[in-house]
Amino acid sequence: LREHEASFLRLLDRMTNGTKIEINATGTQLRFKPGVLLGGDIEHDCPVGSGDSRSVGWFLEGVFPLAAFGKEPLRLTLTGVTDGTSDVDPSPDYLSSSFVPLMIKLGIGDDGDHPPPLLTVAKRGAAPAGGGAVEFYCPIVKELRPLEHVDFGKVKRVRGTAVSCRIPPSSAARVAHSAKGVMHRLLPDVWIHTDVHSSSGRKRKGGGGGDSAGGCGPSPGLGVMLTATTTEGVCLSSECSMNHNVQGSNDDDREEPLERKQMELPEDLGTRSATLLLHEIHAGGCVDTSCQSFALIMMCLTPEDVSRIRLGPLSQYAVVSLRLYKEAFGVEFKLRVVEEGRSGSEEDEEDNFGDDGRRSRGQKTVVCSCLGIGYRNMARAST
Repeated sequence: LREHEASFLRLLDRMTNGTKIEINATGTQLRFKPGVLLGGDIEHDCPVGSGDSRSVGWFLEGVFPLAAFGKEPLRLTLTGVTDGTSDVDPSPDYLSSSFVPLMIKLGIGDDGDHPPPLLTVAKRGAAPAGGGAVEFYCPIVKELRPLEHVDFGKVKRVRGTAVSCRIPPSSAARVAHSAKGVMHRLLPDVWIHTDVHSSSGRKRKGGGGGDSAGGCGPSPGLGVMLTATTTEGVCLSSECSMNHNVQGSNDDDREEPLERKQMELPEDLGTRSATLLLHEIHAGGCVDTSCQSFALIMMCLTPEDVSRIRLGPLSQYAVVSLRLYKEAFGVEFKLRVVEEGRSGSEEDEEDNFGDDGRRSRGQKTVVCSCLGIGYRNMARAST
């Protein structure tokens, strides 16, 4: 059992009442008896610094499916690494633009009694030293709403954020300019905001006391997150952070510092992020690849009615998740491969992206449908 896994178990213990956790002496066997979800105000420090530490996004991925079924709304504050680990963990910006809209479609915070789910970054903290903080609010629901999410529509706008911590501010602007250069080939409505944090935040902190806005953790970092929105309300997101393992072209130059040789150029980072978003759009799914397993588990918890969603090519993680959901919930999904243009709903075939017909070259999507287990929030029913 690794440090971040033990930390997540401690977080679950704080979120519940009556949970029993038993770990053997070697840390290779775990007995977990879940308790009742409580919600409320919770603060948790995620481990940082070790070689296998994970970002706050890894913890939030496990919290999101549980957050709406507590006794009272959840207000969770996590501290640790917020940026720089997009190759293994989602960032808070990605979760806010991809997971949160799907939760609202499922009826969480859509009844008018409570505000919708909200995930905000209070302070940035790049890997590996962290030092960031995020705040997550999620209202409670009695039960979810069946999901019908098969119409893709046409891409109408692209929004994004380029985040830099303790590096020259021009780097974030270079990332945004490079990404916009690629995305403008798709459509003109592209805006990428630059969120620059430097050591000046530390000076303001010393003057006023407490954490000040604009501060960040001690580690440098650079990343970008892009979101494409369609006319049918589909939100597709992609993100990437600076790769520190890229070898420069002038390896024979002994005098150049090694760190500079192995840094990815901001222009390459922007191009790579835009290309990833174009791949997600071309896949034709109504959620992006990293959100597939979350969408499927929430469909399992919906009422005993048919829920449907259109996905692009299933990731290996989603395939393993489908097997796990069948074992845990007894829910089997019906997977139907649909040729491009022949949607689960009755849409015309030639009109998905434009007149160039680029998505009609044999691209296939998967319409996943299932019958939910009708899970209800028993904690709310008893109050």
